[in-house]
Amino acid sequence: MRILPVGLTGWLVETESPEESPEKVYAYLRDRALPEVADLVPGARTVLLDCAGLSEAALRAVLDGFTPGGTPAAVGEIVEIPVRYDGPDLDDVAQYAGCTPDEVVALHTGADLRVAFCGFAPGFAYLTGVPERLHVPRLSSPRTAVAAGSVALAGGYAAVYPRRSPGGWRVVGHTSVRLWDERRTPPARLVPGTRVRFVVAS
Repeated sequence: MRILPVGLTGWLVETESPEESPEKVYAYLRDRALPEVADLVPGARTVLLDCAGLSEAALRAVLDGFTPGGTPAAVGEIVEIPVRYDGPDLDDVAQYAGCTPDEVVALHTGADLRVAFCGFAPGFAYLTGVPERLHVPRLSSPRTAVAAGSVALAGGYAAVYPRRSPGGWRVVGHTSVRLWDERRTPPARLVPGTRVRFVVAS
């Protein structure tokens, strides 16, 4: 892993292999509860630390104890998100997967997902654990507006759009669950490490 300075009080840890996934490195550092670390922010290939007073040598010593493998411990309870599977791209996803729309729903709701990191927009969580058959490409031409609550797939990730925004993911359904609320602590319903399960809305 590479360690790069960020500003006056931060370090950026770059992972270099699937075994050193940012999700696992984030969970490892989170569980160490280092007193100098004010915040940890995982990304697709990095983990950012806000940690005044933690030297590079001290951080390297901590990371030397990291052992790849296993699944990071979950944070909190499993969050169930009810979905109406009425998305405009459901049929296209089924075609990519070589199955029926009902089988897409079964695969989607049968997956044990986990928030790897957040980004793009406040409350937008990138969920891993998507069945390989549902690893579909992004739209060739992104939509200028995707409705809040849209449940979507792209690459190896699943996500829910927390607010109306442009987007190129394939929308398979919609949920009424509010994933970002500035009056809530924390505002994001889904934070890194949270387990997520989609269920068919009644």
